[in-house]
Amino acid sequence: MSPYQHGEVFVTDDGAEADLDLGHYERFTSTRMTRANNFTTGRIYDAVISKERRGEYLGATIQVIPHITDEIKARVIDVASRADVAIVEVGGTVGDIESLPFLEAVRQLRHEAGPQNAISVHVTLVPNIAAAGELKTKPTQHSVKELLGLGIQPEILICRTEKQLSRSIKEKIAHFCNVPVGAVISAPDVSVIYELPIALHAEKIDEQITERLNIWSRPPDLGAWHRTVEIMKNPPRGIATIALVGKYVHLRDSYKSLHEALSHGGLANECKIEVKYLDSETIDASNVERELAGVDGVLVPGGFGGRGAEGKIQAIRHARENGIPFFGICLGMQMAVVEFARHVCGVAGANSTEFDPNAGDPVIDLMPDQRGVKAKGGTMRLGAYRCALVPGSLAAEMYGSSEVSERHRHRYEFNNAYKERLEQSGMVMSGLSPELGLVEMIELPKHVHFVGCQFHPEFKSRPHAAHPLFTRFVRASLSRRDARSRTETRTDVSESATSKLVH
Repeated sequence: MSPYQHGEVFVTDDGAEADLDLGHYERFTSTRMTRANNFTTGRIYDAVISKERRGEYLGATIQVIPHITDEIKARVIDVASRADVAIVEVGGTVGDIESLPFLEAVRQLRHEAGPQNAISVHVTLVPNIAAAGELKTKPTQHSVKELLGLGIQPEILICRTEKQLSRSIKEKIAHFCNVPVGAVISAPDVSVIYELPIALHAEKIDEQITERLNIWSRPPDLGAWHRTVEIMKNPPRGIATIALVGKYVHLRDSYKSLHEALSHGGLANECKIEVKYLDSETIDASNVERELAGVDGVLVPGGFGGRGAEGKIQAIRHARENGIPFFGICLGMQMAVVEFARHVCGVAGANSTEFDPNAGDPVIDLMPDQRGVKAKGGTMRLGAYRCALVPGSLAAEMYGSSEVSERHRHRYEFNNAYKERLEQSGMVMSGLSPELGLVEMIELPKHVHFVGCQFHPEFKSRPHAAHPLFTRFVRASLSRRDARSRTETRTDVSESATSKLVH
């Protein structure tokens, strides 16, 4: 899945790959998603064709209705049966050819479940025409008309808009879309995404949903959301600047969970995170110091392929040699191993066989049982794997545990043939896979904060429960910022005093 087409590829515990929307749902609901929580047109058609080949339809002619729609409904009902309330999103735009079978399935589900067990909520756009200073309701009217033509009457309209809808605009939408005025909900742009639950609560959408579904509920406690927004808007400890050195920086949604996890780490430390995106393809020995000037921490994320790898290595070396807090994730950890092997252990030919299949010293390599697998997906470690933490290590201290479970999405591994050599030079392999004996975490104890992990901790971070690896990385970055500020202050005072003496 190309990040330039899908944005970030989100991974669940059971190894499903999905787009970044599923990550947002996990962060907002604190519900663990699985492969059952996301299904595409391809998966639906594949399942129906497989059933037909097995003879489950007894030779009947396979049609979109009922076979495709029944398969969609069965999957929705399966997930809904394990929850109190299921929120089902049909992606795309009303009128898309791809969405039609799903919308028909939704229509049938609404009818079969009954009025107090299912409601239709339509998210629509009310654009602002800047030249005229006017909000236009026509797109919403046409969208609802299209839905009505498909047999679906939206009961609540969530209107995406740049600014709050006036009463007169809401009345106009309600009149033409056949809904009560109170069911027209403003969803204005917010400066902080975690402000959205507060904004929607102010529009009383929660009251309407619980009333229509006949659910008794206590009033919501939005205290945690209010605290989150307050810290992000008025951070007591100011701003920490983190350099994110990657090769997909031209589409920042490629690193959506990373960006959010950094924000969560900032929340835990009562500061705001400013992410400085740096293209690793443009970094080399001649400009790395300039590019990283003024940053409080360096994060090198995951990725695939050799493009920009040397730039990442230069950034890691600069962070290691200059005491800048460093955090390497997946490929970022692998590049930290390559950098350490080259410049500390003297292994000049250190590299990953992902970039150079004939590397003289493949410190990063495929496992032996992976080499015969030709399909790329067949060599991936996907989903949750256990990681045993070395007692007394920084990793064990950060987690406060001896064993954790984290999500993976990668193909190449640390080559254990080089483990002893790197350990002799000061690198600690602080996390190991109990089943596979693979290196999951590395650290440099003599550095202010130098940590790498083979997994993706950003997938499990939440706004009200920041991941410990991000919390500690941000804390170390804040400490560097404060130390640098004190040094600059002393320098300014000294230069001022010297200037007065000369005068």
